[in-house]
Amino acid sequence: LELEEMKKNGKIASIVVMGCMSERFGTELKKEFFHIDRFFGSNDIEQIIKYLCSKDYQKYDPDYDRISLTPPHYGYLKISEGCDNACSFCSIPLMRGLQKSQPVEWNIAEARRMAQNGVKEILVIAQDSTSYGWDLTPRRSLAELLTELDKIDELDWIRLHYAHPTHLHNDVIKCFNSLEKLIPYIDMPIQHASTSVLRDMRRGLKIDRIKEKIFKLKESNKDIAIRTSLIVGFPNESDENFQELYDFIKEVRFDRLGVFTYSQEEGTIGEKQFDDNVPLEVKKERLDELMKLQMNISLEKNRSLIGTNQKVIIDTHTQEGFSIGRTFRDSPEIDNTITFNKSLQIGEFYNAKILEASHYNLIGDVS
Repeated sequence: LELEEMKKNGKIASIVVMGCMSERFGTELKKEFFHIDRFFGSNDIEQIIKYLCSKDYQKYDPDYDRISLTPPHYGYLKISEGCDNACSFCSIPLMRGLQKSQPVEWNIAEARRMAQNGVKEILVIAQDSTSYGWDLTPRRSLAELLTELDKIDELDWIRLHYAHPTHLHNDVIKCFNSLEKLIPYIDMPIQHASTSVLRDMRRGLKIDRIKEKIFKLKESNKDIAIRTSLIVGFPNESDENFQELYDFIKEVRFDRLGVFTYSQEEGTIGEKQFDDNVPLEVKKERLDELMKLQMNISLEKNRSLIGTNQKVIIDTHTQEGFSIGRTFRDSPEIDNTITFNKSLQIGEFYNAKILEASHYNLIGDVS
């Protein structure tokens, strides 16, 4: 409404809406907000460029260099768009469509451009990174892509995110042992540990198979840090189901963990087939229980690092003059940090000695 008023007063020329919601609910939004000039979906890059400057967009057009929204030393490489999984809680396939993998050659060219512009750490992302390439002709694989990325001289770290455990195969697991720049870190959302809940979520694996994948990862690289995401309060999640999840987290001891409460999303299988019948208070209690457990696990793991030397990269400075960095175990924004009581160069790697540890932070020193 504020933007509509600004347009009426001549302060702005037009109003454009883009993103997932625009892509999914564009027709409804047009009826409700008739002052909006254009709606674009998440993948309408060519149309957006043409709309802005009346020029056709080409993938390698030098007029359209990549605009980085991250610090210069790390960046995200999105290797595919969309998802072929039919998880009952998720609306991503409805908004983004089925998986469309970027060709290996395109991803490598993009990664090289990023590295030439100073990126030292590439974070490989997708809605489901481990199913990458199956839709290409000829068929390609994530292991092939990681192997090619590993050959880029300017890169130091390659970090893998959003690995679906169902599609995590041995060729990728072996990469954590064979590739020099693929750091021993994987973000692998398991969502739950009760086989009945996993079935209703349509995740494609029973918990014993997930446990087997975790074992193989640790066998491939003993230092590997595994991050996961969980959903509590899924429809019909009983006390027994939650206890299975709690016990599994206690047994596996993930290095990094995030928990979310279930909420129904319009149009999903979960919304159509299940009542959202776990009270919000119960969802919050279960979330708190898991996060308390994980806090203790994280503290124990952090304390085990005291006195060791760790390779760290510096991300930022505080107003007080402290430097904030990360070890290989930590992805930007979502994981733990390490603090130094001195000014260190942002984007540089240091060999740091760990002096102190708290639940989600380390204190270090660089001599």
